[in-house]
Amino acid sequence: MIEIHQLNKSYGTNEVLKAITLRFEEGKVYGIVGENGAGKTTLFRCIAEMEAYKGTITASKTPLKDYLGLLLTEPFFFSKITGREYLQLLCNARSVEETNFDERNIFDLPLGQYASTYSTGMKKKLAILGLLLQGNTYFIFDEPFNGVDIQSNMIITEIILKLKALNKTVLISSHIFSTLKDTCDEIHLLKNGQFEEAVQKEQFHELEAAMKDVSIGNKIDQLGLK
Repeated sequence: MIEIHQLNKSYGTNEVLKAITLRFEEGKVYGIVGENGAGKTTLFRCIAEMEAYKGTITASKTPLKDYLGLLLTEPFFFSKITGREYLQLLCNARSVEETNFDERNIFDLPLGQYASTYSTGMKKKLAILGLLLQGNTYFIFDEPFNGVDIQSNMIITEIILKLKALNKTVLISSHIFSTLKDTCDEIHLLKNGQFEEAVQKEQFHELEAAMKDVSIGNKIDQLGLK
């Protein structure tokens, strides 16, 4: 469980998150959606203790950051570290004894190659694999499907469902609504730094239609395509 109470985050005079109060339960997958700049990544960084904030964030296992696997939109890699060394580094950080990385390399990544030379999709897959090998209790995936091939997207979807079955707590942000429909139990709409709506699975189609209407409207007609 992760519980957030009256979370506020500002950068100078720019108030990004406003009085956020939410509870994320074990064994559930939560989608966090909103336009660019709505505050999704800032929320994730606050939960991971990468940002200072006002309010409280508590969890059933503490300190939260020691049980949290955070996938950022653009994972960072040192310039001279191979894929295998990266996985070893993440395992060492959690005191996990793991040496058979080749057998657990479900994405068929070139682990002997410098991670910094990987494509965008390969970097994301390596980062996901590392977080999984750590044996975390909580997972935050910020745009896990962007830049990844279709086959790997299917694997990531099944990974998320497996984490749910293992009673993990999973938070996902994605601009690909179909991936949220396939994985999430609830979707929370973040707008202007506040959560406006929480939608259950049976109402996902209504949220998708509403978001399309807001995002698209008559913009296509404005193009005057002929």
